[in-house]
Amino acid sequence: MEKENKNIATIDAEGQSLGRMASRIAMLLQDKHKPEYAPNKVGETVVVIENFSKIKPFKETKLRTKIYYKHTGYIGHLRETKLADMWEKDPKKVLMMAVRGMLPKNKLRDKRLKRLEIHL
Repeated sequence: MEKENKNIATIDAEGQSLGRMASRIAMLLQDKHKPEYAPNKVGETVVVIENFSKIKPFKETKLRTKIYYKHTGYIGHLRETKLADMWEKDPKKVLMMAVRGMLPKNKLRDKRLKRLEIHL
């Protein structure tokens, strides 16, 4: 469910899957829902996620098999983290990484992500 004030979009995360919600958030952060959309503009819409702790649970297979990779910059230092471990440690980071991956890979990505607020 989306409620939209002038430049604030509120999404109730209760019962929604992470990926579908992340794609909707990416669209709102880019202001693609507005007629004055331009790909070279940061946008104005602030996206607020409510009830994030009541998100639709992951399947057991997904928790075991999905792996996030991070390289430290040193030879042989590729770090792996499973979704179950990352979700237990910081669920907000999982959503941020999903939305980050769905935004265009350019200089505006980090500026757009700053307008995402997540409330557990």
